[in-house]
Amino acid sequence: MTETTEFRPVPSDLGEHELLVNMGPSHPSTHGVLRVVLRVDGEKIVGTEPDVGFLHRCFEKMCEGWTYPQIVPLTDRTDYLSPMTCELAYVTAVEKMAGIEVPERAHWLRVIMAELQRIASHLVWFGSLGNDLGATSPFIYALREREHVMDLFEAVSGARLTYSYMRLGGVRQDLVPGFADKARAFLKLMPGRIREYENLFMKNAIFLARSKGVGKFSAQQAIAYGASGPVLRASGVDFDLRRDEPYAAYARFKFDVPLGENGDVYDRAVCRFGELRASLDIIGQALDGLPGGDVLVKVPKVLKLPEGDAYSRVESPRGEVGLYIVSDGGTSPYRLKWRAPSFVHLESLALMCDGYMVADVVANIAALDIVLGEVDR
Repeated sequence: MTETTEFRPVPSDLGEHELLVNMGPSHPSTHGVLRVVLRVDGEKIVGTEPDVGFLHRCFEKMCEGWTYPQIVPLTDRTDYLSPMTCELAYVTAVEKMAGIEVPERAHWLRVIMAELQRIASHLVWFGSLGNDLGATSPFIYALREREHVMDLFEAVSGARLTYSYMRLGGVRQDLVPGFADKARAFLKLMPGRIREYENLFMKNAIFLARSKGVGKFSAQQAIAYGASGPVLRASGVDFDLRRDEPYAAYARFKFDVPLGENGDVYDRAVCRFGELRASLDIIGQALDGLPGGDVLVKVPKVLKLPEGDAYSRVESPRGEVGLYIVSDGGTSPYRLKWRAPSFVHLESLALMCDGYMVADVVANIAALDIVLGEVDR
């Protein structure tokens, strides 16, 4: 070849003392599949541009060629740290269009699994945040407790990562013998462990210095950028889909929704620790009041949805997972659009990083708790 093409032209307005620095995709804290182009003046960041697409798998397009029941396992591969929630988002949308009435017991089981999944996901977030900021102990501690949740998921689904437990019309199977006792033992164990995490990490002087006042994101900015979940609530916006637009059986439970004030890295951590406690509370209420009955209704083997469209959304550990389906009356979606909170939150990364130090980028990415599987889909 006689010509060379630059991958990314150097900006013409680059200052005399400014540099373009690639953080990732090989950087450990960018999960190996996120590239962040930083414009730096010394250690100070003056420009931030996330570059995604390294993990693209055509999930939305693939769904157009699969039948509605076949898509359930595919949803597990989007946010692979919260597959139960992704399954719930999908089956809720299809059931809404098809007019499928889900048994009450199945709704309660869906809540139990979704909240166990929230705990497991937040534990990975806690461990990853600590690891990214230079502390290895939190990751080891968090995975120790996460194994208890994985054991529970394995008992009901046979898998420890991607479950395919939610089904159109209910759930795959009822609770196995001993599940409730193991779950209650876990609920008894976790409050003390959460206090241990907070004493180990949240009160650590190094973490406080690297989190308080870092990556501030105001309530107005959070709303304007479409933030949701802990990122939105850390900015002081009191909104939770489980409480304000309840789905499954959430309307039957009472729980606290933790809020932050400054929208910084520290407040995002505070909100997630509060959500761990809220999830334990919800699971306890669900186990105590679990109704009897069937867990799955019969659904036609060849399921065709009526022509039209529907949008359904649920509260995942990262925020609002939305699913928009367009049906032409066939056995597969004419169009399927997945709203991924991780993708939405990456848009706000520049607001959180510009004006701060290079080391703060790592803290901001970790505090957003992104999963690149749902960013690139």
